[in-house]
Amino acid sequence: MNVEKLDDKEDSKNDEETNRLLSESHESDEYEEKILIAEDAEESGGEDLAVAPPFSWKKLWMFTGPGFLMSIAFLDPGNLEGDLQAGAIAGYSLLWLLLWATIMGLMIQLLSARLGVATGRHLAELCREEYPGWAGYLLWVMAELALIGADIQEVIGSAIAIQILSNGYLPIWAGVLITASDCFIFLFLENYGVRKLEALFAVLIATMGVSFAWMFGETKPSGKDLLMGILVPRLSSKTIRQAVGVVGCVIMPHNVFLHSALVQSRKIDPNKKGRVQEALNYYSIESSVALSISFIINLFVTTVFAKGFYGSKQANSIGLINAGQYLEDKYGGGVFPILYIWGIGLLAAGQSSTITGTYAGQFIMGGFLNLRLKKWLRAVITRSFAIVPTIAVALVFKTSEASLDILNEWLNVLQSIQIPFALIPLLTLVAKEQVMGVFKIGPVLERVAWSVAALVMMINGYLLIDFFVSEVTGLLFGLAVATGTVAYIAFIVYLILHSGTFPSDLITLISKRFTSTGN
Repeated sequence: MNVEKLDDKEDSKNDEETNRLLSESHESDEYEEKILIAEDAEESGGEDLAVAPPFSWKKLWMFTGPGFLMSIAFLDPGNLEGDLQAGAIAGYSLLWLLLWATIMGLMIQLLSARLGVATGRHLAELCREEYPGWAGYLLWVMAELALIGADIQEVIGSAIAIQILSNGYLPIWAGVLITASDCFIFLFLENYGVRKLEALFAVLIATMGVSFAWMFGETKPSGKDLLMGILVPRLSSKTIRQAVGVVGCVIMPHNVFLHSALVQSRKIDPNKKGRVQEALNYYSIESSVALSISFIINLFVTTVFAKGFYGSKQANSIGLINAGQYLEDKYGGGVFPILYIWGIGLLAAGQSSTITGTYAGQFIMGGFLNLRLKKWLRAVITRSFAIVPTIAVALVFKTSEASLDILNEWLNVLQSIQIPFALIPLLTLVAKEQVMGVFKIGPVLERVAWSVAALVMMINGYLLIDFFVSEVTGLLFGLAVATGTVAYIAFIVYLILHSGTFPSDLITLISKRFTSTGN
């Protein structure tokens, strides 16, 4: 009898060890070597602290990195184009909206980070477990489409920068091929540790900051108008489209998936409440600083074009491909021509965002499909998903400004369509106690988050309606769009009903209203 008990105990130990090794193997698929956060000597006894340890500048430095990688999506070429068009058409009047849009984006990204730290898993993995197979695969397709749309804009932005810096010698398609090689830079640096990769992004963000700050100093925008634009909300019927673009560019679906995975590069035991709370505190500080810097960089771009082109005849025709030439015509050459300063900043934005796109693609594909592939193979597959259609687009559209503007509008629509399929699953999961434990969000934050998500989705809905009303012609095309719209809304309704949180309260409220009306 005793021998049997000993055998049972031995089997139990073996099962625990197997589970531990499988867990470690699963973690190593994403990060081969997690960063160990230094602990004070008195904290290293292994006890579970109920509260977070005291603040430490050293620990803040060790947690710094994921938020800056996340902030790249706020600085990609698509955002820069939205900034310059907002400045040229609306002047300084939408700076307040840029500020509040960044704050809304910060809240969404902090919820994504909270999900990753508290569960030890990222959003794509949790979606695979939360939803039925058909819904999980559909969410994966939507996430991939959003990533492809963003990547095409980013790669073309880099290609335009390469064309500028090569003085027109290299065409757009050649720039696309050069940009495609960035996944190998990514793989090379990642092999030397995630901190090396984070250092590369710090250099690229600094390059953007210096370039656009230089342009800001050269053009000397009005300080008074700048402050008024930030502090005094103004919106007119003439600038509504630019306002929608400013808000729509902030929430990038692939970035919501990405941030929940990036925070897992630090070794945090999700079973230790004090350690989880400590990580959440440091990530909140780091992400806030990162997005403050991204706001300042976006501010530089908007005000430069507001100063140079607001009220001019070029205002309505300016875009990413001709912005550099317009700047050159307006401000001339000099020792450091503004055209090349713009090209350097644009190249840094394009390269950094395409690398984060490769990173996001690995997590999205691996999480939804539960793939266990070598890193280089996953990077090549996810890179090919975007590069192949981008090369086709570059060859078809070539350098025509009008055709690239049309392409950009369609890509913005493609990404806007996908936003609910990142936000709704995120808000569903962070409010579930069985997923988040004690770190689930409270009712007040939950309602605020749903309100922000609803606002963002309505704003993007306006963009979609405005676009389709102007672009959809012909009975067959109109019927196809109508059919797709019905299926699209049905899937959103399914996701909202599946969440069983804020929307159920809303349904109860509506039913009470109907009851009171009937009485």
